[in-house]
Amino acid sequence: MKQLSETWFVEGYIDFELKKYTLLAYLQAINRYFDENKLYPQLADLIFHYNNIVAFRENKKYLQEHFPKKLTGVQIEKLQVLYEQMIDDSELMQELEDIIHFAAGHMKTTISSGTEIYEFVEEKLSISPVGLLPLDVHEGYFFLRAGRSRATRVYQYCLSIFDKHDEKYRSIKTAHIDTLQRSIANTYESMKSELIRARQELPNPAVYSIETDLSFPVDETLLPVAKRSLVKYITV
Repeated sequence: MKQLSETWFVEGYIDFELKKYTLLAYLQAINRYFDENKLYPQLADLIFHYNNIVAFRENKKYLQEHFPKKLTGVQIEKLQVLYEQMIDDSELMQELEDIIHFAAGHMKTTISSGTEIYEFVEEKLSISPVGLLPLDVHEGYFFLRAGRSRATRVYQYCLSIFDKHDEKYRSIKTAHIDTLQRSIANTYESMKSELIRARQELPNPAVYSIETDLSFPVDETLLPVAKRSLVKYITV
């Protein structure tokens, strides 16, 4: 998929028609992934670009504070210089405003399409603890099973909570450690027992099962949604 640069809307020749077709080609590629029910990393990338142009439009004098941290100091300085150069050129500034207005509207529509898929998948997920949970559930394992397959992916997770600007943020790190076949003989409880026996660094782990009847792409959709849903389940 053709990527947009972080500052695509002010790079090169600032022309509405040129930027419009650049954006539409990018969104067309994004929608092809969404049509295949593949959300990530496309949805995250699209949201990043949407936040960029909104930040530029609403906070032009405060780029360092408001732009996503993915941008480097050099890129932010470049935007500040460009803005200072263009501020006295009303025609150029209007062209840029038109580009940003057009891009924000179309990006928001495409984000809504991705969000609908995300919410549909989230509603179809079922999360349950496997056995008794320890007091500390910020580290452990989860089993992910999709569709009619008996194949069950086993992941280790670590949940972190940190403060930023007086708000609490949560992040989850995961690692795929095995794929097992669930059966009458090999239940989630027996899988958990085997994990504890084989991986003694977590003698009393929190373990969850995450199931869905959907047969959507795992790495691009089911796993990212499952991870975020598990964070909500644990913390809420």
